[in-house]
Amino acid sequence: MLRRLPVEKMGESNLGWLRSKFHFSFAEYYNEKNINFGVLRVINDDYIAPGTGFPTHPHRDMEIISYVIEGKLTHKDSMGNESTLERGEVQYMSAGTGVTHSEYNKHAEDTRILQIWVLPDRKGHTPNYGEYKFKYEDRIGKWLHFVSSKEGDAPIKVNQDVNFYVTEIEAGKEMEFEVKEGSQAYVVQIEGKSEINSTAMNPRDGLETIGESLKIAALEKSHILVIEMKEREDLK
Repeated sequence: MLRRLPVEKMGESNLGWLRSKFHFSFAEYYNEKNINFGVLRVINDDYIAPGTGFPTHPHRDMEIISYVIEGKLTHKDSMGNESTLERGEVQYMSAGTGVTHSEYNKHAEDTRILQIWVLPDRKGHTPNYGEYKFKYEDRIGKWLHFVSSKEGDAPIKVNQDVNFYVTEIEAGKEMEFEVKEGSQAYVVQIEGKSEINSTAMNPRDGLETIGESLKIAALEKSHILVIEMKEREDLK
């Protein structure tokens, strides 16, 4: 089963300093039929204006991954971490029992990020922060596996049985992604255009698949994220 979510039908917000598209219900956007997809609770496609950002605010009991697409993102938190990430780099924060943090664009150009929230396997984890400055070429023409569970083999490990993969496919090339029986995956067409199982995908579109593997044909250079997880009857 495939279901495409075109960017035009997503929730959206424009605060001036922040322009967002919401793949799932978030903030003022609420759709009772689009709360989550399995353990995936939030994907916000955010543009942060120069010299602005999210001031210090709290989170708890959520696994939060930020993937930088354009510009630079500066993170600071109550655990003493402070760092600036660029295109293709990733930060992870387990909010656990509670943490405060800020995220700013301190530079002269827009910053675009995917802000992704995953429900943890339980409440009450000890807060944790991590980041990974991947080489961009590590995803060109292949799947870069960058997030997994604590038992998995990705560099970034979270408190949930979930896997994140990203690739960049040259125009005219094809790639496949296996979705095993009993699993589901969510796809974000970050940049470019493609066809996935003959479904047209435009920039910033989303796609759900349950038990159906993917054949991706890049119509343009395509930057694509896949989040794979077990199918959960209790979280549909």
